[in-house]
Amino acid sequence: MLEAIDLSKTYGTHEALKDLNLKVASGEVYCLLGQNGAGKTTTINLFLGLIDPSGGKALINGKEVKLGSDTNQMIAYIPEVVQLYGNMDGIENLNFFSKLSGHSHTKEELIALLEKAGLKKEEHTKKLSSYSKGMRQKVGIAIALSKNAQVIFMDEPTSGLDPKATDEFTSICKELVAEEKSIFMATHDIFNAVNVGTRIGIMNEGKLVHTADTNSISANELQQLYLKTI
Repeated sequence: MLEAIDLSKTYGTHEALKDLNLKVASGEVYCLLGQNGAGKTTTINLFLGLIDPSGGKALINGKEVKLGSDTNQMIAYIPEVVQLYGNMDGIENLNFFSKLSGHSHTKEELIALLEKAGLKKEEHTKKLSSYSKGMRQKVGIAIALSKNAQVIFMDEPTSGLDPKATDEFTSICKELVAEEKSIFMATHDIFNAVNVGTRIGIMNEGKLVHTADTNSISANELQQLYLKTI
């Protein structure tokens, strides 16, 4: 579903991303680890089409990401802090953002999407201003589901979540990949990367320096590898 071919981004003399090559299949969770400034967010922004590459290509389902392409119809993005309208409830926010992406759903369908994303029914009609970060994130996942996104990009999704909310998030991700969705996640959370990911990449100074399958590396081994890298 995702492919980077010699993908690079330069700002003046600063190389934010250097000749990135990777592939992410359907039903896979790819977790990208690295310090701030390592190139994780730049990589996501290139796949989202928010910035143009200085070299190489970003492909989604075989189509090159560029201005005017229809690749945005296949993807969704959940940032570290999901921006929603605090004066609207969960159903209203989901309805608004799904319509914004060109999809219309009945109230029953909206409720089903929120429940699938793990938001309890009694929380659907509460104002977003009262939501925790984990609850807002679930609305973000419901928005991604509402547009039937095949690829979901996430930036630091477990930052600030308590252990219970992190466990709920992990369960939701596993349900999504069981439906052949692809998840591309930038994170600092080594334990969660091993728990939820299928493959892990480690970036340093704009380069992808290590990759590993999660079934062949423990959280402790990954932590030691990460510390050696940075």
